[in-house]
Amino acid sequence: MLRNSDVISVIIPTYNEEKNIERCLTAITNQSIPRDQIEIIVVDGGSSDRTCMLAEKQADKVIQQESMGVGGARNDGFKIAKGSIVATTDADCEPWRDWVASIQEEFMDPKVVAVTGLQNGIDWDNMNRFEIFVYDRMIKFANVVYIAVSKINHYHLCGANTAFRKDILLEIGGYLPLVYGDDIEIFHRVKKKGQVRLNRGMMVDYSVRRMRKMGLFNYIRFSAKMFLEVMIFGQKPIKGDYARQNYD
Repeated sequence: MLRNSDVISVIIPTYNEEKNIERCLTAITNQSIPRDQIEIIVVDGGSSDRTCMLAEKQADKVIQQESMGVGGARNDGFKIAKGSIVATTDADCEPWRDWVASIQEEFMDPKVVAVTGLQNGIDWDNMNRFEIFVYDRMIKFANVVYIAVSKINHYHLCGANTAFRKDILLEIGGYLPLVYGDDIEIFHRVKKKGQVRLNRGMMVDYSVRRMRKMGLFNYIRFSAKMFLEVMIFGQKPIKGDYARQNYD
């Protein structure tokens, strides 16, 4: 059983994130539980900017990615994590102050193998009122969908906001090398090992920059395609190059 004093390892994949990594790490460093109960691991995918240099100021470990894709970066972090619980977020996210505490609380129950949370939109600079309204409503709608599908025991284990028992994660082989939907696909395997939960208080501020760059129509179409293919039909997309991009 997890104890309050046990370390929780947080894995953050990065790729040219010098504009975002400091605020992400600061949010994790300033959690409501003691800093020595959190291990921060940054897994960098070959950044050509100052991402690694900035990350080294706050992270416990900064390593270079060896496996393929953003899921592979998370897997690389899991393998060296010292915590029995491993959490994932993105470099452009800012976990809320009680984020790690919420994770810790859920894993007090030995039946729980994974937990995920909800998102709140940020990075509205240089957007007009219509764009802000639309993208904000999209994130809120996504949260409603996450809550709704959780009622029928389906979960999107969003890479920006999910935690696992490390032993279970390693047992199932971690994330698969998919170009998208790896954080949906993994649910189908991890649910066979125990309970998966959605914690509404487990919140991260989530950058809308990817949504904006793709464009509203393309983002909606892509999200629907990913949800249907991976969540509903259990497909494993292996072609394309979605994850490794600059969004600034």
